[in-house]
Amino acid sequence: MNIENEGKRPLTTGQIAQYCHVTHRGVLKWVESGKLKAYRTPGMHSRVSIEDFLSFLKEYNMPVPAVLQPAMTHKKILIVDDDRSIVHSLQRVLMLENKYIIEAAYDGFQAGLKLSEFKPDFVILDICMPGVDGYQVCAHIRKELDNKKIKILAVSGMNEAQDIKKIMDLGADDYLEKPFSNEELQKKINRILWGQKA
Repeated sequence: MNIENEGKRPLTTGQIAQYCHVTHRGVLKWVESGKLKAYRTPGMHSRVSIEDFLSFLKEYNMPVPAVLQPAMTHKKILIVDDDRSIVHSLQRVLMLENKYIIEAAYDGFQAGLKLSEFKPDFVILDICMPGVDGYQVCAHIRKELDNKKIKILAVSGMNEAQDIKKIMDLGADDYLEKPFSNEELQKKINRILWGQKA
């Protein structure tokens, strides 16, 4: 079942049983006990709106089936940093969110390839890299019309005012000073990518 195609069509108790890996009778018991909000059709069949089903799953701490997770919530993030330990650390943190598809590039040249192949929504960009540095990568992203919507969070241990001004002038959406906490990173991503206020 494709939710985008189905729109707001309600779920049957049979579908819910499949999603939750329980018996059909088990779902009927949830309905009868009032745990799962449902309504009856003229033919006396129980139907559950997608919103009510998602609320039920949240209340009872049950996983949301992949087919009910909007594709739009899974954003692509490209991490560009020559320090592999930092890349792995960022990957671990972001994977816990369960709403990102993550790729990594360890230099500016790799970043250029990933930009065209992976087509990220968001780039965490280290400024100081050998060869093609973060300034050049940022300028390349902003030069290409296809990349205009990509959000860029520049990160660096170089925290001189002129360095920050330079990367922002090149088109970065925000800047984060190294070392930074997981909470600081998540706040920046939530604000830039999801429009959430700090």
